[in-house]
Amino acid sequence: MKFRVERDVLADAVTWTARTLPTRPPAPVLAGVRIEADAQGVINLASFDYETSARSEIPAEVAEPGTVLVSGRLLAEISRALPNKPVDVALEGNKVIVTCGASRFTLLTMPVDEYPALPGLPEVSGTVSGDAFTHAVAQVTVAASRDDTLPLLTGVRVEIEGERITLLSTDRYRLALRELTWTPATPGFSAVALVRARTLNDVSKSLGSGGGLVNVGLSTGQGLDLVGFEAGGRQTTSQLVDGDYPAVRRLFPDSTPIHAVVATAPLIEAAKRVSLVAERNTPIRLSFSEGQVVLDAGQGDDAQASEALEAVLVGEDIAVAFNPQFLLDGLGALGTDFVRLSFTHPNKPVEFTGQGSLDGEDDSAYRYLLVPIRFTG
Repeated sequence: MKFRVERDVLADAVTWTARTLPTRPPAPVLAGVRIEADAQGVINLASFDYETSARSEIPAEVAEPGTVLVSGRLLAEISRALPNKPVDVALEGNKVIVTCGASRFTLLTMPVDEYPALPGLPEVSGTVSGDAFTHAVAQVTVAASRDDTLPLLTGVRVEIEGERITLLSTDRYRLALRELTWTPATPGFSAVALVRARTLNDVSKSLGSGGGLVNVGLSTGQGLDLVGFEAGGRQTTSQLVDGDYPAVRRLFPDSTPIHAVVATAPLIEAAKRVSLVAERNTPIRLSFSEGQVVLDAGQGDDAQASEALEAVLVGEDIAVAFNPQFLLDGLGALGTDFVRLSFTHPNKPVEFTGQGSLDGEDDSAYRYLLVPIRFTG
């Protein structure tokens, strides 16, 4: 195997392909990236850990086609450190020689015949705008659990019905729901899948940020349940999370007799300032009355802080307390100039939605439900 490739092209492709490699692989070959050079001038890079696979395709001047397996993390570090010149890669015996300008590296190869076969990309179920996909996933994954002892809650429930995709996640303390449109490959397509939030986040940032279209494929009930994503010569697959996701939609209130509207950016800044005195696991309180909301934290002999902001209140006065980080996560995910907080009771979950103006309608495409913390006084 022998080929020449542009340094930036190689570095980007290897870094992307190796990004999901396990730090403690169950088998040594799973720490590798498989490099396959074909006579048509295309290099295929692949990684796999039995759960997630990644493939990328780049152009190159191929002198001798062939396939090798080398340490993915090491190759990624080397390719990023090379000078900005063409890179020559050649197999000599059981070693791969990487030459770039005056730099020369020698990497040991791994037995490529021991490398497992990668799962194929599921048939494309539809396409979605990369930018919309990236934004929607970021909004929902903030509420996914990071506790691996509850694997179900580390996933995002994906519900597809025709041209609508609904994403849902919860860690039991908050719940996020986001609806967006896509173009299904077949009209009336319907599916439900549970995708790891970590995988979805990574894929949406790496494939969706280019602004083009992302192809999505779902394969369920055919032995191996997979989700696949493809864009710009890169594709990745991931096994779906197995299990029945809790019926969380019913947690959203049918009606809310009280709601308040506050400018989002000032509320975020005030919450950050006031929460400086909130010790670990202590809440930040929001007290709503006509024309204002007062934020405060700390009590007794501890440090205390308070700040008042303008607010529009519809309904009677109400006070709630939140985990400061959960509050900031929800406000930061909205992406709108104003936030509407909808209440049923001081101790019942509060629904956050975005508004474009102070007296406009709220946008229910994204809903963030946060459980308040009970407080005295």
